[in-house]
Amino acid sequence: MIKAVEWCGDSFRFLDQTKLPSEESYIQTDDVTVIADAIRALKIRGAPLLGITVAYAVALSAVRSREVDFQKFVNNLARTIKDLRATRPTAVNLSWALLRMQTVIAHCSSIEDLKEQLVDEAKKIHTEDREMCRKIGINGAQILPPAPTILTHCNTGALATGGSGTAQSIITTAYDQGKDVKVYVDETRPLLQGARLTAWELLKHGLDVTLITDSMAAFLMQQKKIDAVIVGADRITANGDVVNKIGTYNLAVLAKHHGVPFYAAAPISTVDPGIQSAEYVVIEERSPEEVRAFHGCLTAPGNVKVYNPAFDRTPSSLVTAIITDRGIHKPPFDFSSIV
Repeated sequence: MIKAVEWCGDSFRFLDQTKLPSEESYIQTDDVTVIADAIRALKIRGAPLLGITVAYAVALSAVRSREVDFQKFVNNLARTIKDLRATRPTAVNLSWALLRMQTVIAHCSSIEDLKEQLVDEAKKIHTEDREMCRKIGINGAQILPPAPTILTHCNTGALATGGSGTAQSIITTAYDQGKDVKVYVDETRPLLQGARLTAWELLKHGLDVTLITDSMAAFLMQQKKIDAVIVGADRITANGDVVNKIGTYNLAVLAKHHGVPFYAAAPISTVDPGIQSAEYVVIEERSPEEVRAFHGCLTAPGNVKVYNPAFDRTPSSLVTAIITDRGIHKPPFDFSSIV
């Protein structure tokens, strides 16, 4: 199993995903600022993994602190949490994990106890996610036919989670169960997470993988080459709307038109019952340079205007089912009471 992140006692180690697939480069640091910058730069990415990472970052901030005054110690942690929350606004797991760490802080009255409890909570979040990934895989694999051809988007495997993945866990679990799984992987422009990361992971697992550009999906469905579309999610709202990597909405519309099942897979921690629909979710917009160039090579006029939303909103009306660690959820969706 790939270890995208790892707690090292008084430091944090992570795989720099911007270097993949050409180089497996790990960075070990005891500096929370380095971790926050890594999140912004997508060296660490994927909604569940962001939650795990910021939990460890808070724990690291506590462990490395030399402050002896309890209130000042807590105030420093509050500033760390504020800075981490601002790194990426769309993925709900990040704020969910930080809220859990804040709850720990609120119930401790000594510095040493707080350091220990924060490390334990971060490890617990990591362990829980690993188990949720396993359950998502089992739940999702059962709805696939014996020889499915699946289209997936972006990256939803061990590089995006604390375990085997979300959508990708369904794919690999079905394969491990003996199903004859074939996978088409979208490149996922502009940063090619599908091409660079998902194809790399699935090939490592031994699957039959075919890479396509994002614009080829409709033609594949028209030729009846796709049995199911399975994607992840960065946030799922109370009514079942799915906020995920840009291009997800395109696939959902295409799947609906061609009669192909469209599934979203995520741990229950990705569900945000406090937001009724996706129209209220803030969509992160990223640097124009991600579209104008790739790896420093200009691919468009340097002065052309760019619109670069990192995510889009897929209405629940286009979703066949949402697969979580708690089961398979079908329309009409109501996640308002999820805890």
